[in-house]
Amino acid sequence: MNAQPPASDTIAAPPERRESLWTKAAYKFRRDRVGVWSLAVVLVYMAIALGVVFGWWATSWAELEGGKWEPPSAEHWFGTNIIGQDIFDRAIYSTRTSFEVGLVVAILATALGAVLGALAGFFSGSWTDEIILWFMGVLDSIPFILFVAAIAYSLGDTPYAMHVAMISTFWITAGRLVRGEVIKLRGQEYVEAAHAIGVPELTIIFRHVLPNTSHILLVQATITFVAAIKSEVILSFLGIGVKDGMSWGLMIAESTQEVLAGFFNNFLAASVLLFGLVMAFNLFSDALQDALDPRTVAES
Repeated sequence: MNAQPPASDTIAAPPERRESLWTKAAYKFRRDRVGVWSLAVVLVYMAIALGVVFGWWATSWAELEGGKWEPPSAEHWFGTNIIGQDIFDRAIYSTRTSFEVGLVVAILATALGAVLGALAGFFSGSWTDEIILWFMGVLDSIPFILFVAAIAYSLGDTPYAMHVAMISTFWITAGRLVRGEVIKLRGQEYVEAAHAIGVPELTIIFRHVLPNTSHILLVQATITFVAAIKSEVILSFLGIGVKDGMSWGLMIAESTQEVLAGFFNNFLAASVLLFGLVMAFNLFSDALQDALDPRTVAES
């Protein structure tokens, strides 16, 4: 009989660990300096917003602390407005408003789009798909600003009228993206295997198919976040946005008369902070989209 080889020779080497999509995406994102720096700026804004929520700063944004249109000073860094309120505190407090609106709208609109898009894609060609597509087409045919303004105006003084208005519109893009992805995924072997063993269709959709669209939903949520902030500023400027509180849109609306009088502090404070957050989040969203792109992830 032939001698058996040593035990150490018969043990196969462990298979090479296969990196997941998220691991490769995180590695690629860390290599993107613009994306990393833009994320750092967004985190600074988030820290400012959290500080307002916990009452660490900007607690006196509505108090009359100074005189009319005082210039910047050690006491009032951006000066005061026409009735003596501190512009810096109002601008910092508005950061909380922007993050609150952006997060609520981004999460709910993306979730709604994910559910409806998954149902439309999985049952593509059925009456479910036809109804959802018809609903999307109707909403898409209405000009965005007019539609959002009409909903916000019709809901009157409801605190979340603006949120409802934006969610009613922003879910459409997420729904279309998820529908297209689910149409591709429903033909995969694991979906057919789940069908074969009798797994309910809703379970297949929400447990096996929809989680595989998470990379699309994450990118779309960041895009929706920025769109919600810009829409809030526009609606607040028009007087149908924030009702109880302060926002950059309200500050810009207040500054329309002040600019004519040669006082630009209110306008500059709101505009600069708005530009910084929107620009940083746009760059972060672009970097995240590049990092999660399956084609580029596969090549890295």
